[in-house]
Amino acid sequence: MTRASGEPSAGWIDGREHVLPVRIYYEDTDFTGVVYHGNYLRYFERGRSDFLRLAGVRHAELLDQETPSAFTIVRMELDFKAPARIDDALQVRTTYDRVKGPRLFISQRIVRGETLIAQAAVLAACIGLDGRPRKPPPGMAAALAPYFSADEGSGVA
Repeated sequence: MTRASGEPSAGWIDGREHVLPVRIYYEDTDFTGVVYHGNYLRYFERGRSDFLRLAGVRHAELLDQETPSAFTIVRMELDFKAPARIDDALQVRTTYDRVKGPRLFISQRIVRGETLIAQAAVLAACIGLDGRPRKPPPGMAAALAPYFSADEGSGVA
């Protein structure tokens, strides 16, 4: 998928992994010049959302369907491995590993070159506007199927 002129970059997909470049600005850091820990959640969110966008799944379109859908994070395990600092050029690397019922299993990591900065194991759920879990729409599962782990077969359960 190519981006429209003037539209911000959503990164790129390399095999089954999405890569999103992130530059660290002063506003991202605490008084020591190290990235504030809460900002990693924002970087991971951008990685997940931009992966979906490039795969052809748009949040606004999910909401506009006859039976609207959205996502919620059910669980996230974070491991901080090394500090990121002002002016660092990072990459948020995201894989959608599989879908099981309403649940999406996602692996993410943030790297600076070969250095692992942080990693996350994410469990998201597809929900209706009433907040109840539901299977992702068929078009979404089909759009993500090529990116699921080979270990999980089709990734859809």
